[in-house]
Amino acid sequence: MARTSDDNYYEDFEVGQVYEHPRGKTMTEMDNVLITNLVLNTAQGHFNEDRMRDSEFGERIVYGGINLSLTCGLASETISENAISILGLDDVRFTTPVFHGDTLYAESEVLEKREAEDREDAGVVTFRVTGHNQDDEQVLQAEQTVLLKKAAHWRD
Repeated sequence: MARTSDDNYYEDFEVGQVYEHPRGKTMTEMDNVLITNLVLNTAQGHFNEDRMRDSEFGERIVYGGINLSLTCGLASETISENAISILGLDDVRFTTPVFHGDTLYAESEVLEKREAEDREDAGVVTFRVTGHNQDDEQVLQAEQTVLLKKAAHWRD
């Protein structure tokens, strides 16, 4: 069962918990080309089919920044809906290329939980966020550190 804003406060997470996030998103050509151009990434691998046909991939690949953003977005309903802020993304690894038509899914594991040094109303949780494609191949992994609201201070 997916967590909601009622049960994803700092107190609700424990080190070692793993969440398989319920939604997936299929990467379309539009997603890749539009976002790649919006962020001014000019790497040919993302929008030049002719050049990529003879590459080791045989076709265009989806820009890793999109894959990371999408994976963190898929995880957000469960792990950061009550975030005050995202404090960091660390140890980002892209492990398998993503192609147009691939569907991404996300999973998160609670790695660390600690009190916020300067706030009584929030705590810090670090998650390992992993993206997988429709064939269950890991496409990326990152550590996301989140400043989460404490229920005692924020819950209605």
